This record gives sequence, C-alpha cells and structure tokens, in this order.
Amino acid sequence: MKILVQKFGGTSVANEENRLLAIRKVLKAREAGFAPVVVVSAMGRKGDPYATDTLIELLNSVDKDVKPNKRETDVMMACGEIISSIVFAQALKASGCKSIALTGGQAGILTDSEFTDARIMEIRTDYLLSLLQDGVIPVVCGFQGINAPTNPVEAHAITTLGRGGSDTTASALGVALEAVAVEIYTDVNGVKTADPRAVPSADTLNICTYEEVAELAHQGAKVVHPRAAEIAMDHNMPLWVKSTMTDELGTRIAHIETEGLTGEYHATMLRRLTGIANTGRIAFIRLEIEDRAHKQYVEREVFRMMAQAGVNIYFVTYSPTALSFAVPRERYPIARDLLDGMVIPMEHATPNAEGKVATYFIFKYEDGTDLAYRVQRPLLKAVENLVNVVDIPANAIEDCTTVSVIASNHRRVPGIILRILEILHKAGIRVHQIADSEMSVSCLVSETDVKQAVKLLHENLFDQ
Repeated sequence: MKILVQKFGGTSVANEENRLLAIRKVLKAREAGFAPVVVVSAMGRKGDPYATDTLIELLNSVDKDVKPNKRETDVMMACGEIISSIVFAQALKASGCKSIALTGGQAGILTDSEFTDARIMEIRTDYLLSLLQDGVIPVVCGFQGINAPTNPVEAHAITTLGRGGSDTTASALGVALEAVAVEIYTDVNGVKTADPRAVPSADTLNICTYEEVAELAHQGAKVVHPRAAEIAMDHNMPLWVKSTMTDELGTRIAHIETEGLTGEYHATMLRRLTGIANTGRIAFIRLEIEDRAHKQYVEREVFRMMAQAGVNIYFVTYSPTALSFAVPRERYPIARDLLDGMVIPMEHATPNAEGKVATYFIFKYEDGTDLAYRVQRPLLKAVENLVNVVDIPANAIEDCTTVSVIASNHRRVPGIILRILEILHKAGIRVHQIADSEMSVSCLVSETDVKQAVKLLHENLFDQ
C-alpha cells in the first residue's frame, strides 16, 4: 500500500470552490494508486467564522480581565480543525469516496502536556492503517493531539502543536505511516524566493533543501512550518509544497546529496541564494556600561533577570562600553520595567582609594520613561558616602523587525554581507544590527522600512 499524506491549508478549505479543487487532488492521488491520508487546517483566515484567530478572539472577548487558561484555549482552538475535517470528509463522501473525519486524538496522535505548544511523543497508527486497508480516506485534524496518559488527572486532554502545526501533523503522520511522500498544499505554487504579495516577481524554487525551507520558515516565510521540515529531514521523508489552485509541479524538498541532485542544485545558483524573508515585532535595547572592570558582571545580571522573567533575547552585541540586544515587542514592557531603576550591587574585595566598599549600578532610560529611576535614585543618596552610584543609560527602539537573506553558502562567498548593506544603505534604510548564521544573514531594520528592504534586496540579489 502506497500511502500519500496530503495537507490542505486554511485557504484551500475556506470555501466550496477551493474545497472542490482540494478534493480533486485527493481523487487524482487515489486514481494514481495511492492511499491518501488528508490533513486539514481550520477554514479560512482571521475574520472568517471558523478560523483559529476568530475562535481565539471569541474566547478572549468573554471577559477582558480574565485570561483563559491554556488548557481551555487548546480546546477552543481545536474546534476550527474539527469543523474543517468533518466538512471535508463530507465533501469526499459526496464525491463517491468512503471517508471519515478524525480528531488528532482519534488518529492516534499523542503529545506531551505543553498546552498551546505541544510536541508529538507518539503516533499509534493501527486505526489509520485499518481504515486505509478498507479503502477509507481519513481526514485528520491538523494542529492537534491528546496528551499521553502519564497524568491520570489530565490524561487525554486536547493539545495543540503551536501555530502552523498542521504542517507538523502531516509530516509526523507521513513518517509514522511510512508514506511515500507528504504534500503540503497552499495558495502559492511552491517555495518562493520572497513573499509574492511583497515581490510579485518572486520565483518558485524547483528544489529546496530541508535546511533551507526550515530557515525560511524560522525567518518568517509562511510556507512550511520549520518543525515539519525538521521532522521530514530527520527521517528523509520526501516533502512537496504545491498549490491547490494549479497543477504545477511545485517545490520538492529533499536531501540534495541523497537525491543525486548535487550538480543540478549547485549549477542553478552557484552562490545559492534561496530567498528573502522577514519576521518579528522587535524592540532593540542599548545599554551604556562605561565601567569596564565590572561590565561583564552587569551584563550577566541583566541576562539573568531577563531569563527569570521569561524574556528571550537575541541580536546580542558587545562593545567595550555598551551592550545591545533585541527582545520580542510583546515582552518589551516587561524588559523595560525590569531595567528602569534596576540596581545591581557590586561589592569590592577591599575599599577603593575613596574608601567606597561597593558600586551600585542603576539603570536610567533616557527617553522619559525612567519613572522607577526617579524614585530609586534619591534613595541611594543616603549611602553614597559608602558606595559609588553609577548610572547606566538605556535607550530603546521599539519599532524594529528583521529582514533575512537565506543563503546557505554565504560564508564561502566574500562580499555577500557588504552587498546587502550597500543595497540597504543606498536606499537610506538604517540597519540597527546585523547577525548571521550558517544559513542566513539577518538585518534589524525599522518596521516602516521592511517592505522596501525586502523588495530592494530581491531586485538586486535575485532579479538581475
């Protein structure tokens, strides 16, 4: 039995016209001798009645002051896929097929208990395989499972896999069922070199590595969830990205070396530029720490408090007298409140030449948001005969985002970073920070500049 997993996104199941196109993909697969397993997302996007975001808004609107807990949020969010699976299964029946709608739990998907961001622990495939043997097309709810029965109180609670988790469901089912391939159907005809809404001239890649598509996804391209690509990569599962609306071949995602395509892959793009992506609402914080003797201690304490408050930091930059880092914008109020007026005491091993036994570092925002500083600083005057009190100025740029060039070989090609900066600087786009990894070069820019940055980078790096 040749099993083929086909996943259809929200736009592919949003209305009757698109569902019929999706149904034809399933029927075509069955006519080709495959046993299809369908995975569906919730119908439509934000604003549509059964879309996940709409359901979340409904739940949150019950009482603005009482935040729903994650367990109930998962139950609510799972409803969109449940509705979608039932409607899709009914459409298959109307087309003459035997079909059944299955929740994630009914399909055998067991997860941990990390509500709203669960990880798949196991997939029990006996029921799915028995349905396929009987010629039934299972339509599985993406994005969800049930927690494994390790806790008798919470056993079999509905869990969700994080936003975009339907791709993860499809990829994991493909591996568990030993499918011949997983097909991800969306409203674009494959993996693009940029978001076609921002760059209409964006090309479709015929071939893409798992690593490249995962990096594109991590950097903001909404084509395949990175966890889905990583699952497929770990098990060498053939993965395709195709359009529900056309019969174009789409993009094949694979291990290039194991596919015997090394020559074709590198001949198409010697420098191997894969795409441009952008993501994130980010705040960028800069601290001026002129006390070089104690700078590392102060930095460590800043990182410690951010970690304890659950604030992720990245784009970290050191200089002899400064520390800069980025935080997600929704966490910035927490980071700002932590820093404003925060005092870090540093005891001296022996009194210094002035007889001071310690140094107290206190953080002060320079943009007028230093309310706590203005309360704290006068209180320290009482101890200034015993300790040094040192202000650490802090500044923040709140409206940042990242633009990333996915270029797997950029470290082997001198001048890539220079070219990126030249393109952005020529257009007057300020780059607040730059970072690179093995797969990409990312620039931190103002949110107002992001569309122009994506367009210019694509025009100058891809369209020539």
